[in-house]
Amino acid sequence: MKITEENFIEQLKKGNEKALEYVIDNYAWILKTVIKKHLYHLPNYYEECMNDCLLGIWENIRYYDPKKSSFKNWVGGIAKYKSLNYVRKYLRDLENENMENVTIPAEDNTLKKVLSNEISEETEKMLKSLSKEDREIFVKLYFEDKSIDEISNDIKLSKSVIYNKLSRGKKRIREAFSIKGGSGNEGL
Repeated sequence: MKITEENFIEQLKKGNEKALEYVIDNYAWILKTVIKKHLYHLPNYYEECMNDCLLGIWENIRYYDPKKSSFKNWVGGIAKYKSLNYVRKYLRDLENENMENVTIPAEDNTLKKVLSNEISEETEKMLKSLSKEDREIFVKLYFEDKSIDEISNDIKLSKSVIYNKLSRGKKRIREAFSIKGGSGNEGL
């Protein structure tokens, strides 16, 4: 069967590897563009991130909904969040390296600050899609590491209401940013 623009998504969903080759031939430029934008300072991660993006497309094509966004945007979203995961991984690795065995050039601190700022900006965009009260709950839970009991006491809401707000907030973020399960945001 010849893979075309009209049938490649259906064929991807059926597990046809030729459809993935079609995606590589026709949409890899989107992945490369987004990856290079977010991993500009980390070229060693380009290839690994590209492979993760392709795997993400392959494993999560069932979540693609043409009513919500174009395939190009969906692919771009996967690339964006996979790239940001690599930035996080780099920052985590940087913090965990044995300092006795490492010589850190002066620019690494600047790079770390730039990358941290980029993650902070993305997080801020996500939080802005929530109401003020929901944003407060997310900040307390995910940034201040407070328990649900502590949050319940702080803002005088029952735990069940907080769980509902968290669930609705996560859904709102997913919808606002076209995040689907397995696209690199399992923490949401």
